[in-house]
Amino acid sequence: SRKQHPCPRCGKIFNRISALSAHQRVHTGEKPYKCIECEKNFSKSSHLIAHQRIHTGERPYTCLTCGKCFNHSSHVIIHQRTHTGEKPYKCLECGKSFRYSSDLIRHQIEHAGEKPFRCSDCG
Repeated sequence: SRKQHPCPRCGKIFNRISALSAHQRVHTGEKPYKCIECEKNFSKSSHLIAHQRIHTGERPYTCLTCGKCFNHSSHVIIHQRTHTGEKPYKCLECGKSFRYSSDLIRHQIEHAGEKPFRCSDCG
């Protein structure tokens, strides 16, 4: 059996001590990886690498359907929903589905009757 490493702060379990160490930055706010172009800091080296593509213009991830290129793999996955029609985010209250999590959140606010955005002209 593998040794398990629990986070002392939240109890989440990790199989590798290195994964636990990286996770603990969520709690400490530590961001040891710095972009030399703009000095923005990141908690994970992979986030820095993805960020640096903004500066280099590199777009290594391609949609196989239309050929559009992206700088992050998750952006391709989200984009492909425009071709497949997939709507993975479902409202548990009414059953309506959405392509983006942000659309579901906006919809759920409507169910709650909240109006979190105020008009700058009429309040």
